[in-house]
Amino acid sequence: MPTARAYAIDSPTGHFHPTTITRREPGPTEVAFDIAFAGICHSDIHTARSEWGPARYPLVPGHEIAGIVTKVGSDVTKFAVGDRVGVGCFVDSCGECDQCKAGHEQFCQSKTHRTVFTYNSIGRDGLPTAGGYSTSITVEENYICRIPESIPLDQAAPLLCAGVTTYVPLKRWGAGPGKRVAVVGMGGLGHMAVQIAAAMGAEVAVISQTMSKEADGRRFGATEYYAASEPDTLKKLRGSFDLMISTVAAGKDLTPYIDCLAIGGTFVDVALPQHPVTLAIGALVHGDKVLAGSQIGGIAETQEMLDFCAEHGLAAQVEVIPADQIDAAYDKVVGSQVRYRYVIDTATI
Repeated sequence: MPTARAYAIDSPTGHFHPTTITRREPGPTEVAFDIAFAGICHSDIHTARSEWGPARYPLVPGHEIAGIVTKVGSDVTKFAVGDRVGVGCFVDSCGECDQCKAGHEQFCQSKTHRTVFTYNSIGRDGLPTAGGYSTSITVEENYICRIPESIPLDQAAPLLCAGVTTYVPLKRWGAGPGKRVAVVGMGGLGHMAVQIAAAMGAEVAVISQTMSKEADGRRFGATEYYAASEPDTLKKLRGSFDLMISTVAAGKDLTPYIDCLAIGGTFVDVALPQHPVTLAIGALVHGDKVLAGSQIGGIAETQEMLDFCAEHGLAAQVEVIPADQIDAAYDKVVGSQVRYRYVIDTATI
């Protein structure tokens, strides 16, 4: 079996260290590729620190993966050696249930073979999956996306999670000309939401904790920028927006944000706060408002997002780091000190 260099963590309070992991030789419908870059998502941090429940250690995170195909199985038809490809949050599903057939593989409903996530999951072979903090990976061809030539691989990697996570709800809930869209939080997810919503033709506002990122927000396409920490900001915005996308993982009272929706507006949460949030349900009832959630996207949606970003010249804003800085990067992400996505150069593993 081939091996790959990787960085792993062994406990919720541990530190990342270099290791060697085993990868499969590609089967008939599988593709092997060398990983060039792997983004650091806040989900990686929650999982590595067991904040969403016990993780499978040793853990190799990473579900924002971009690289170059090195080997394909005998029956592979979609990819060839040398292709630029990416893998996101999952690497397998049953492919036969209603959700898989509808292009929502992330919600696979098979009783025997549910969605297999890129890391901290169990694959068909019965072994734990290992993610992109490594030098290579082998994946079924149906769970791989093609990265357009115009998007540099380091900037493409975060699109496999941050890009699709924001693209899908913006498209589903009608962001476009004549719609006022507010993005709550402008970190790794939020900075993509602003760019995508603006490219869709919506009028975009950012509601951040402070005004420190205003110049960036406007550069990404926002025409308004507000600080939630300033007195009466949310009161002044009551009834303002047709659609709000919340990218903030911190627990909070949603009521003041729901009040910012116009009649019939929709508030979509794409983050996963560790702790429960509160909501006065009357904020929804008085105004026919909708509170929704959205989880990543299917493979077809992910490819559609990549092509959309290429067409409109969009990409993640990244800081490329060596692998030995993962621990420090985690702390900086939690402290909102990254602009806007750390990406690991896997050549340093």
